[in-house]
Amino acid sequence: MTTRTDDKKSRLIESREDLLSVFAGGEKPPERWRIGTEHEKFVYRLEDHRAPSYDEPGGIRDLLMGLTEFPWQPVLENGNVIALSGPDGTISLEPAGQFELSGAALENLHQTCAEAGRHLNQCKEVGARLGIGFLGLGMWPDKARADLPVMPKGRYKIMLNYMPKVGSLGLDMMLRTCTIQVNLDYASEADMVKKFRVGLALQPVATALFANSPFTERKPNGYRSFRSHIWEDTDPDRTGMLPFVFEDGFGYERYLDYALDVPMYFVYRDGQYIDVAGESFRAFLEGKLPQLPGQKPLVSDFVDHLSTIFPEVRLKSFLEMRGADGGRWGRICGLPALWVGLLYDDVALDAAWDLVKDWNIEERSQVRHDVPRLALKTPLPRGGTVHDLAREVLEIAGEGLTRRNRLNSAGDNEGGFLDPLREVVATGVTPADRLLDKYENEWNGDVSRIYEEFSF
Repeated sequence: MTTRTDDKKSRLIESREDLLSVFAGGEKPPERWRIGTEHEKFVYRLEDHRAPSYDEPGGIRDLLMGLTEFPWQPVLENGNVIALSGPDGTISLEPAGQFELSGAALENLHQTCAEAGRHLNQCKEVGARLGIGFLGLGMWPDKARADLPVMPKGRYKIMLNYMPKVGSLGLDMMLRTCTIQVNLDYASEADMVKKFRVGLALQPVATALFANSPFTERKPNGYRSFRSHIWEDTDPDRTGMLPFVFEDGFGYERYLDYALDVPMYFVYRDGQYIDVAGESFRAFLEGKLPQLPGQKPLVSDFVDHLSTIFPEVRLKSFLEMRGADGGRWGRICGLPALWVGLLYDDVALDAAWDLVKDWNIEERSQVRHDVPRLALKTPLPRGGTVHDLAREVLEIAGEGLTRRNRLNSAGDNEGGFLDPLREVVATGVTPADRLLDKYENEWNGDVSRIYEEFSF
């Protein structure tokens, strides 16, 4: 989740155009398109697999401070180090101490993968001294909610209080899950619309290829991606497949109306998060927010509000692809490779849309609903399975990366970063399937073996 790294004031919102400018301000010509990759991982004690608290010796705060020996600078909230900023982006904490890198905006996938490698190496170096390990999965395989600490971030206290009021699994989303996501640019409103539609329609393919959360509290949970299922019962006001994206006339205006109707969580003022959970941003625009009577929002308040909306694809001043479970190094590189190959090449973008443009919203929603449980075996509305669709999608993405022709020093293009996903398609075996097979056979039902074999 977004972490503020400064407390600068922005301008007052005076018109609807000020709100729309957040989206329009993200428009860039193709030569300025960048790739921003975010990835989370679970932090655990090597000695007993416990999730460390923030304050304990060798805990999360010490891990953050240990990383300052590299070029990272602390970000404070109420005197607590809650994030780090540096040339590789921002390191931040999810609610139960999941460790996230929100990477820098980079030109190509070679740089993105190198950034991920640097970050993981730094984490492992500091973690080894503290007796800490890192696990790349979509959900804690063995922890109950009560087993997990809560980080000292003001927005999380507000969200933890609000989540049970609107869904039964929101606390699991906050405390027990990890994801990989990629943030990508658009050239114009029309380009944004095309990319949003393709990203949303094909998000279940990413969910299937990255499915990596088959255990809950040491037992199989009946899903390949329980993390994805969690979003179905988190908060219906701010999640889902957004049917209006596929309607004629969709654009910045329509997304703005949607965003304004999503209930608020907080307002950030003078270093503090003010609880306004459930209130209307439209009322805030009129100076009628009960907690801040007479005050009207800043542009930064609207940007904060956009960060509290959680559909499968999210629009801010860029597009965020949000459907993948957390995973290890090759998958951190594989997700941006998938979406860059599809969305940063016009031929690939059109070909990808041709695969799914005829589906209606009921069909899209059914695939989205089925894929957390069935993954590649999910049936498609017009015949075949997600496995069949994934094969076509990867071929299109690979061709898109070839046409991009971004080479490393050895002369390789970016297509090799798709190899972990190609293996899934070739074998029909998702990461979750591999975990379940090990659990049932090699591990003899002992899910703790996951720490030995699937840590970074």
